[in-house]
Amino acid sequence: MISKRIYRSFLCVFCLFGLFLSACQRESKYTKPLSPEESINTFHFAGSFKAEVYAAEPLVADPVSIVFDDNGDAWVVEMNDANLPDSLKGNCNIVLLKDIDQDGRADTSILFATGLTDATTVLPWKDGLIATAAPNILYLKDTDGDGKADKREVLFSGFFQNNDEAQITSLRFGVDNWIYANNDGEPGKVVSHRSPEADTLYMRGADFRFRLDNNKFERTTGPGQYGQAIDDWGHRFFTKNSLHIQQVVFPWRYLHRNPYLPSSASHAIKNISDHDPIMYQLTDAPYWRAVRTDRRNEKYQKHDLDRTEYAKDHFTGASGGTFYGGDAFPEKYYGSIFTGDVSGNLVHRDVLVQPSDPMDPFYTAIRGKEEQKKEFLAAKDPWFRPTNFALGPDGYLYVVDTYRQHIETPVSIPDDLGAEMDFMAGSDMGRIYRIMPKEAGGYDYAAPDIDTKTSAQLVQLLTNTNRWQRLHAHKLLIERQDKSVVPAVKKIFSTNEDPRVRIQALYVLDGLGAMNADIVKEALQDHASGIRENAAIIAEKYPECLPQLEKLVNDTSARVAFQATLSLGEFSGRNIVNDMVKVLQKYGSNSWFRTGVLSSKAGSSIDLLKKLIDQDTFFQNKTSWKKKFIGNYSYIIGVRNNKAQITSFLNIMGKESISNDKEWKCVFLKGLIKGTAKANPALREKLKNIDTDSSDNTEKNIQQLKQLLK
Repeated sequence: MISKRIYRSFLCVFCLFGLFLSACQRESKYTKPLSPEESINTFHFAGSFKAEVYAAEPLVADPVSIVFDDNGDAWVVEMNDANLPDSLKGNCNIVLLKDIDQDGRADTSILFATGLTDATTVLPWKDGLIATAAPNILYLKDTDGDGKADKREVLFSGFFQNNDEAQITSLRFGVDNWIYANNDGEPGKVVSHRSPEADTLYMRGADFRFRLDNNKFERTTGPGQYGQAIDDWGHRFFTKNSLHIQQVVFPWRYLHRNPYLPSSASHAIKNISDHDPIMYQLTDAPYWRAVRTDRRNEKYQKHDLDRTEYAKDHFTGASGGTFYGGDAFPEKYYGSIFTGDVSGNLVHRDVLVQPSDPMDPFYTAIRGKEEQKKEFLAAKDPWFRPTNFALGPDGYLYVVDTYRQHIETPVSIPDDLGAEMDFMAGSDMGRIYRIMPKEAGGYDYAAPDIDTKTSAQLVQLLTNTNRWQRLHAHKLLIERQDKSVVPAVKKIFSTNEDPRVRIQALYVLDGLGAMNADIVKEALQDHASGIRENAAIIAEKYPECLPQLEKLVNDTSARVAFQATLSLGEFSGRNIVNDMVKVLQKYGSNSWFRTGVLSSKAGSSIDLLKKLIDQDTFFQNKTSWKKKFIGNYSYIIGVRNNKAQITSFLNIMGKESISNDKEWKCVFLKGLIKGTAKANPALREKLKNIDTDSSDNTEKNIQQLKQLLK
């Protein structure tokens, strides 16, 4: 017989062994971290590329973005308060990395700013940094040379703050001299502290853009999340979790100039991927995700829902979309957009091509030839979290790896699974990699020191093949406002063969206040479609350029014709109405162009309808797009609630080409009544009694409507 003491000892050992075994089982569910070199060994490239360590812990921890300044030094945002409760927020840092011995690896880290809340991105400006740190956009500067920011100015405040994944972020300097930031469409009441007299901006549904050279700020089309790519021509692309690449098609200022557009016509962005949602990851789904996915799918099946969730190989954590404009990769990579998926531990590349429908004013994003069944970069290390990217002054692509065991927010994970997870594992780690072609050999590059160059030297840098050099030279010229370079910039615009250089020169002239109608007219006739498109935007400020602008509605490029339609809508008059009719004749079957017409005063005027009727051909056949256009047009007339316009509208319906066609009358009436009901809540019940689905009583319905609107 075993004594009680021995039994108790045995029981304790057994329990301890059970606890140890349980801990081992929990530990085995999630892998341990690797060194930077070990992690690189798990990288698999689709092409002939390699990765090198530019920086790693302890120089950086929790990095989420990087940008290179005019000296070639790197500024890194450390988001140390991710996954922490609000009471512990305010621990974000900005560090300056220097490669003093210029061997290609940072060897010095200087803490520039600390104690920031929700900091995500920075942008160099006038010897300092602009920083997104919700609820603010800040300007930080070291004025005494000790390497620390002693000046902290609030530029803008009032942005949404209550979600790490949805806040002001992704600063980018665009070729058009505006600085763009994603806001994920979150609500906010934004004010400018440099222009306190300016109106408050209500941000719901919008992103943000601003200029510090002339203190302008406004809403722009969104909602972009973490990642924003702006190409050579100013087209914006952004990422949003499962949607890894969307393009802004309709700029905010045009879409919202007509407050009466029906919601069905108010689309502004386009998912341009032809291969969503599939990605090719090399890591297994983490334990928590696999279990959560199984639970959700079981619930969907139980309730007979036509829905399936996937634990891997589908974009769910798209982040950091960045335009590659460097000259260190093979030429075919120029213009690619690189996006990380932090859940899939990979880097995806999109190639932008013209859409299959030549009328569509946007790109299609396709996979590259080498990446049909694989990703540009996929790691087998599940801690690899490619959060963001940057083009370096050397022309290489830099990848920000936040390097965390778990990247997801705890609130999205069931409590029982979250209890087994250490959400702070890796918070003292982080890597930044440089991606290079394999044949590049060892790293050999001298710092650019652009800020030490004269303005004349900066003008020459506008012709550099590396877009980083062009943009930084461009930005410095705008900062300096040195008008002595205007003749040299004009010469580059008129004579340089590279349209990517000419577009930079065009906007440098604009930013220096040296633009004039003659330059715009020249740009409107440029052989590069991207320059004609941007010239149309600039022409809005030059009425004397209107004849040249009007010609662009017949441009061979749909994107140019679309921009011409939007820009012509900034003008008014009978000629503009005729232009809108021409747009409908050529592009009316395309919904983007139809909305472009309706967004303008001329394109939603009574004169437009008169012109269409005078043509005698528009209403001869009842194509689907014509019905949609007339329905939306009639809605606008109704919701605008102008009695004189409505009376004219109803009288026009008596024209022979309409009055003898009951089906067209139904289309007109249905749109008009829908808009009128929207504008006149008191009449809604009475308007419901008018039968717009039947063509038998159209005359009676018209008379009834006239009586109601007296």
